[in-house]
Amino acid sequence: MATNDEVPSEGPYDVTPILHSRYFVLPGSAAIMGTLIGGVRGSRRASLRFLAENAHRPPTTVQGWYFYNKTKNYRRMAAGLQEGSLNAMKLGVTALVWVGIEDGLERCGQPWAEARELGAGVGTASIFALVYRLPWRSGRQAMCLGGVVGGGMGILRWARSYLEAV
Repeated sequence: MATNDEVPSEGPYDVTPILHSRYFVLPGSAAIMGTLIGGVRGSRRASLRFLAENAHRPPTTVQGWYFYNKTKNYRRMAAGLQEGSLNAMKLGVTALVWVGIEDGLERCGQPWAEARELGAGVGTASIFALVYRLPWRSGRQAMCLGGVVGGGMGILRWARSYLEAV
């Protein structure tokens, strides 16, 4: 018998009706990809910058080469971590905006739920164009690209539901 402090339940509480897996899978995977891409690009750029800054005075001793490579590697790691975290934040927030728009359109009802991926693509591209203050031509191109990506996602969703029905 349950007391006032205990609530009887049949099993563990399930949050899947509230939170779909795409809410945390898509932004999380986008952040991981941003970390990897930013880390590689940032460390490569720092390596080239260090080489350009020190090309006029190369080391002449073994100890000098040791400290040269040690300093270069530390700067590469620091720049890779910095760029990786920045790209992870950017891509994670972009994916979160995509998922938020898609879910909002899904909750609006039937006419909007069918075009939720297309709306998420165009909406995310529009927000991107506004945040980065793109000129009208570039913003329009970004929205067209978002529409193509969103339309492709919609076609994939339709194909999946068609294949599940068969």
